[in-house]
Amino acid sequence: MESTAIYAPIRLSYPICPSPHSSSLSFHQFEPSSLSFKLFPLTSRNVLEAASPLRPSATLSDSYSETIELADIEWDNLGFGLQPTDYMYIMKCTHGGTFSKGELQRFGNIELNPSAGVLNYGQGLFEGLKAYRKQNGNILLFRPEENALRMRTGAERMCMPAPSVEQFVEAVKDTVLANKRWVPPAGKGSLYIRPLLMGSGPVLGLAPAPEYTFLIYVSPVGNYFKEGLAPINLIVENELHRATPGGTGGVKTIGNYAAVLKAQSAAKAKGYSDVLYLDCVHKRYLEEVSSCNIFVVKGNVISTPSIKGTILPGITRKSIIDVARSQGFQVEERLVSVDELLDADEVFCTGTAVVVSPVGSITYLGKRVAYGDGIGVVAQQLYTVLTRLQMGLAEDEMNWTVELI
Repeated sequence: MESTAIYAPIRLSYPICPSPHSSSLSFHQFEPSSLSFKLFPLTSRNVLEAASPLRPSATLSDSYSETIELADIEWDNLGFGLQPTDYMYIMKCTHGGTFSKGELQRFGNIELNPSAGVLNYGQGLFEGLKAYRKQNGNILLFRPEENALRMRTGAERMCMPAPSVEQFVEAVKDTVLANKRWVPPAGKGSLYIRPLLMGSGPVLGLAPAPEYTFLIYVSPVGNYFKEGLAPINLIVENELHRATPGGTGGVKTIGNYAAVLKAQSAAKAKGYSDVLYLDCVHKRYLEEVSSCNIFVVKGNVISTPSIKGTILPGITRKSIIDVARSQGFQVEERLVSVDELLDADEVFCTGTAVVVSPVGSITYLGKRVAYGDGIGVVAQQLYTVLTRLQMGLAEDEMNWTVELI
């Protein structure tokens, strides 16, 4: 198989460092028309070289440059589906123990005992975050420490040990660098990063598993919804519920997502994009979409359901709240009724996969309410601000990104 390559300036030591935040720093900016491409076969020497071989080339100004290999796929046609990549990261520990240094392995199937805790009792969590390629070829991660903290919170709820924040972030960095040829070119998508934590040891009676596995795999992705950054159509579900008070709706455990498949499948069969769930007690307050948080806009006020144990504390949600406030909006985290939803000026969803997704219509008890003719002004504004930061197109004054060089 042949691969595409682009050139970008690097330092010889290949350091991993936080993204620069000083306006005095300068970077080489590449326009798409200035990218140099060439073809060469993949070589195999060691883990990182096999995933992303480095070749010397002509210097750019006074800096050295690296040939960044890109996988030979159709970057303009990425959807949100699994594309097998080169390497995955695995780290293990016993119940009551702590995780030690993990390792990169070739991506592929894993072996589990039929009595593994994750298979029998659903003792598992996952996370989701993204890596973006900047115009200069470097790679940006977005708030990986927040995913690490959320996994630790979920692990405590599910009676599992968890990697430290530092272990989590370093494992993410190692996995992304080992698969760097799968990070899409700037503006073509992102590398979706999926950390898993599961009870992998065998257990027959209901109890915490004796062994745990932390695993990370990655896949290049495009838009989550087929509509892309275009309005989606939601239906409000008032019979089936995603979570209950005192349950696990506030952590990213695997069972939360299997529970939404029935309502989601029925909604999609009727032509809707996804399902919006209500609280299970009063059946009138918004909770979240199957895998996204929901926001309601009325004038200059943006309202979103408060985090109260049944709603996942989304990292994109948290980021959008801060971005919106920085843009002069009043943001309220509170109970939001379905009546307010139907009377809103604009509605949008947020999540790692979708980033910001405008809602074109809501259907509730057979009544359809539409919101304008296209992408809402507020959703567009917040999407633009956040994605420019995630892609390295704007200065990161929030200190949210981590740059891999």
